Amino acid sequence: MRDYTRALVLTATMSLAMLVTAGPGQAQTLKAVKERGTLNCGVGQGLLGFSSQDDKGEWSGLDVDVCRAVAAAALGDPAKVTFAPLDAAGRFEALQSGKIDMLSRNSTWTMSRETSLGLLFAGVAYYDGQGFLVRRESGTDTALQLGGKTVCTQAGTTSELNLADYFRANDMALKIVQLATAEESRSAYDERKCDVLTSDVSQLYAERLKLAVPDAHVILPEVISKEPLGPVVRQGDDQWFNLVKWTLYALINAEELGVKSAGVDDALKSADPNIRRLLGTEGEFGAQLGLANDWAVRALRATGNYGEIYERNVGAQSRLSIPRGLNALWTKGGIQYAPPVR
Repeated sequence: MRDYTRALVLTATMSLAMLVTAGPGQAQTLKAVKERGTLNCGVGQGLLGFSSQDDKGEWSGLDVDVCRAVAAAALGDPAKVTFAPLDAAGRFEALQSGKIDMLSRNSTWTMSRETSLGLLFAGVAYYDGQGFLVRRESGTDTALQLGGKTVCTQAGTTSELNLADYFRANDMALKIVQLATAEESRSAYDERKCDVLTSDVSQLYAERLKLAVPDAHVILPEVISKEPLGPVVRQGDDQWFNLVKWTLYALINAEELGVKSAGVDDALKSADPNIRRLLGTEGEFGAQLGLANDWAVRALRATGNYGEIYERNVGAQSRLSIPRGLNALWTKGGIQYAPPVR
């Protein structure tokens, strides 16, 4: 009975927290960001290609560029971002509590994270999936050979459940070593405390480069889950949700329309109505977001379009060299697709 009462209290507390988060007084994120003069953006603690710092403390990565694009759209300056490095366990609480204005930290869009945490995902910045990294010397060619192996995974992520589901569905014995952080998981694998490292495939590409001999390790071909990663905001502030969502969509639409950072000035002279609406030379779409009509121009000048962001951080121009795959535009064989600005 005590457990039942405790559960009722916990449920009531979470419901109250969600109501407070979603209340009218909280629907002022853009105003708060403008008054503060900086965007507080939650990012990862060091994932190459997505959010990492160099020896001078400068941030870079795909998730970082999403933050900068939103800052440019909202404040006119991509440098007006305060980056908050967050671990997996504390990332959503930081957003719920208002410590950050948005989260852009390789976080998977799931139903429960919206329905139980009072959050909203503002689109998909990167289509990913969970995979496995093994030592080349093991001779493992497929994940179906992993039965009985010890697997390192990061606690507090979707990887734990996916891992258990996959092994159970394929009637394989599973031994799990749970670590608090991605770094601890990689270190445990490198120290041979486990036979396999599992995470999103994009993260495995990054972690592989940090191992002593990267070429001694291979990523298996199986992808065992859907991991749509994207920026997250609190529920209850439709204006801010729309601003973050449409900034991401503007980057994707710009790639499809052939508008690059270096060609924005020429694009502003275009007669194409799709480009004109995107860049604010036709319509009042910026005003509908509470911004100037050149909001997308500011974002594009700051980071380039989605394709430029991808190639620079995780694609062919980066150390990771991850093929576009699902993240190619829908017109190029992928599934990246943005609703139109109209």
